[in-house]
Amino acid sequence: MRAIDHHAWSNRWRDWHPAEKLLPAGGLLLLTLVLPPLSSGPLVLAGVAWATVRGAGVPARALLQVLAAPAAFLAMGAPFLAVSISFADGFHWQWSPEGWRLALETTVRALAAVSCLAFLTLTTPLTDLIALLRRLGVPAGLVELIQLVYRLIFVFAERALTGQRAQTARLGYVRFDRGLRSVGGLAGNLFQRALHQARRMEIGLAARGYTGELRVLGSERALSWPRLMMGMTSVGLIGLTGEWLARGLP
Repeated sequence: MRAIDHHAWSNRWRDWHPAEKLLPAGGLLLLTLVLPPLSSGPLVLAGVAWATVRGAGVPARALLQVLAAPAAFLAMGAPFLAVSISFADGFHWQWSPEGWRLALETTVRALAAVSCLAFLTLTTPLTDLIALLRRLGVPAGLVELIQLVYRLIFVFAERALTGQRAQTARLGYVRFDRGLRSVGGLAGNLFQRALHQARRMEIGLAARGYTGELRVLGSERALSWPRLMMGMTSVGLIGLTGEWLARGLP
């Protein structure tokens, strides 16, 4: 999370209006949902990688690290889509050609969709998105919940890391059984701290006259129509190319 937040604040497109990144990312996400994934998915991945690395100046390693966990999850789940199981005359299983294609399409579509979100998170700070959500009329309660959860993620991540280091220093992970006990104790401790922190935050906000919305200062950025049109044109070209390639696929 710290690396993502660092790149969101330090990339070359940091000072762009958030809509100039949100709308193209949303357009690419829409393409992954409506177009055949085997033709449009690789194009979306390539476009996102180029915009993130070459355009915004985010290191390729950072993008790969963000996509690593979703890719691993998809890689573990995809084989189960390719297996056909029957209980008619006992338990039988076999590889299914249709299942393999479904697994491939699902993996490519999901990875392309996640890459669109990765581009947005690596190039746009949450504060910019919060300001945009307010202008779009998103309920204030939902916006405040997003802000609080985002803040608490860093607080508890730091506490979890500190606790894990303390347990490691006390040989809490030398064996598998001790590791499970240490993880359970760490999770229980973090849960108690979360309840305590939430209670303290509630008392602090009430003491400051909280009425349902946190007012913070934000910087105004002018929307660049040429940049926005260039981004949406690129999305359109990717969509047209994906549709053209889909006609040639079996």
